[in-house]
Amino acid sequence: MPTILGQNQYGKAENRVVKITRDGATHHIKDLNVSVALSGDMDEVHLSGSNASVLPTDTTKNTVYAFAKEHGIESAEQFGIHLARHFVTSQEPIHRARIRIEEYAWERIETSDGNSRFIGADEVKHSFVRKGQETRTTQITFDGERWQVISGLKDLVVMNSTNSEFWGYIKDKYTTLQEAYDRILATQVSSQWRYGWSTDEERMPNWDKSYAQAKKHMLQAFAESYSLSLQQTLYQMGARVINSRSEIDEIRFSLPNKHHFLVDLEPFGLKNDNEVYFAADRPYGLIEATILRDGVEPQIPVDLTNL
Repeated sequence: MPTILGQNQYGKAENRVVKITRDGATHHIKDLNVSVALSGDMDEVHLSGSNASVLPTDTTKNTVYAFAKEHGIESAEQFGIHLARHFVTSQEPIHRARIRIEEYAWERIETSDGNSRFIGADEVKHSFVRKGQETRTTQITFDGERWQVISGLKDLVVMNSTNSEFWGYIKDKYTTLQEAYDRILATQVSSQWRYGWSTDEERMPNWDKSYAQAKKHMLQAFAESYSLSLQQTLYQMGARVINSRSEIDEIRFSLPNKHHFLVDLEPFGLKNDNEVYFAADRPYGLIEATILRDGVEPQIPVDLTNL
């Protein structure tokens, strides 16, 4: 039977680039994992094996490292924009570039105080420890005219030790879960949000400020919402971001419910008054949803957050 070539792309995945900026004795770190995917007039390489329209993946890798030097890394989003624009505008067969970036944050190690300094401690401004809260992500897509920027985070673990309930749900002959009126609510947040910015004529957002504010608002909503379900909490987190950040049009969450079960201490003659729990890693409930600004069509792919 006849066949046709469908959607296709190629590039170099997971290029780890660490950029050190030296401001005298004070150093700054940007640590990225950059994946490049290119598409366009690529039929012949699949159908006949002709590489005439193919920019080697090794070249895309080299471009990532060269651009870290030539343009610096102001933010993951800005770096991705530089790369996507270059690939689309410099190579005629390439019509679309998608740049996915994970950023690993570092923070400066505090040195000893004045009463216990070791020799040279006051000069140490180049030592860092990896931040362990979350990984920042972004995906930049450019087709020569329009941009799509989807940023976010993953592996942000949060917990409320009270102010969470779960009751009134459907019960059938297979239901064993007891209703809870005071439970631990914990999850590992994976979230992506899409910016309204799409053309060079529009004012570009402040990427770092927007990221920090989006994270702040979702954390505040998680802490301040009295939860009757993780779904309700998810919606409050997304709504807070959309209502607080005008540059963001859509936000998607994937929230695994990190279950904590009360341990039965009765066999030991002890009463467990919501104090001792067993933390189960699997199986887990997985709650996913997208929250949109009114009038906006969803564009964030499900596979960006689906675990």
